[in-house]
Amino acid sequence: MKKIILDLKKKKNKQKIVSLTAYSKNVASILDNYCDIILVGDSLASVLYNYKSTREVSLDTMINHSKSVRKGIKKTLMVVDMPHNTYRNSKEALKNAKKIISKTRCDAVKLEGGKKVYEIIKTLIRNKIPVMGHLGLLPQSDKTFKFKGKKKSERAKILKDALLLEKAGVFSIVLECVESSLAKIITQNIKVPTIGIGSSKYCDGQILVFDDLIGLNPTHYKFVKKYANIRNEISKAVSNYSNEVKKIKFPNKKNSY
Repeated sequence: MKKIILDLKKKKNKQKIVSLTAYSKNVASILDNYCDIILVGDSLASVLYNYKSTREVSLDTMINHSKSVRKGIKKTLMVVDMPHNTYRNSKEALKNAKKIISKTRCDAVKLEGGKKVYEIIKTLIRNKIPVMGHLGLLPQSDKTFKFKGKKKSERAKILKDALLLEKAGVFSIVLECVESSLAKIITQNIKVPTIGIGSSKYCDGQILVFDDLIGLNPTHYKFVKKYANIRNEISKAVSNYSNEVKKIKFPNKKNSY
């Protein structure tokens, strides 16, 4: 684990870091061949459960999916999102982070926020729990989902928070929907890698929700590029299956005992 995190830091400004989300063993086992980081994201709230917000995901739900993901990973760094209201103070954060790591055998946890979680992150790291930071758009707390870094005051705060997280000891920081020039400034001014989602090519790496990347989700976001249209392929397969069952073409002798 320590070696993987060290390798990530070495990649800063040299080789882009590839990251994706996963919520199951089957997907994780594929991503393990191509990714540096696999994140069990609380984005599963909308992706899998159709919740309106990531705030609705429980700790047990995150742990159960993480246990499945762990079974599909052999070499990639595995990070788990700490869900909403599981790190309101240092004591609570430490208790829940230990629970996540002991039950899932993940390599690190991710927390959203800057100054508000500074002491909490320090506590986790003092207890030898690696932490990934998350700045910019914060789905667990933001009321409106808009890109960050338009106003001078907002830009200054995000940069200050990035420097604080680095000081606290995070090994990397996710920058979500951060304006391009600000993402570039942050990346240039901190020593730990930045992982962008909707935050330009200037970050040290990128992350996307896997279901968005393969076109399984019908939703459209500016920062998502669909590399496949699995939704259409599934529809074709199910349609073919349905037709063959109705026409008594399936199962045939090859598919029967």
